[in-house]
Amino acid sequence: MFKALGDPVRLRLLSLVASHAGGEACVCDISGSFDLSQPTISHHLRVLREAGLLECERRGTWVYYWVVPTALRQLSDVLGIESTEVPA
Repeated sequence: MFKALGDPVRLRLLSLVASHAGGEACVCDISGSFDLSQPTISHHLRVLREAGLLECERRGTWVYYWVVPTALRQLSDVLGIESTEVPA
């Protein structure tokens, strides 16, 4: 989990997905926030998914990502952060 978050791009991606309206985002929603290609962003999202921080679902041409609440709780516990904003 920490290795996946060790990259500043992935840390920012996780934050963008978590704060996106509706709690989920596709590459098309967040690619404008980076000076990176869509395939590069997709790669970083895959690393976050493989680390258990994100889940995804394909809808037509796009893949939508959302944060795994239990992963955020585990991360908060390890870091000693209390949060009431992590959904159940």
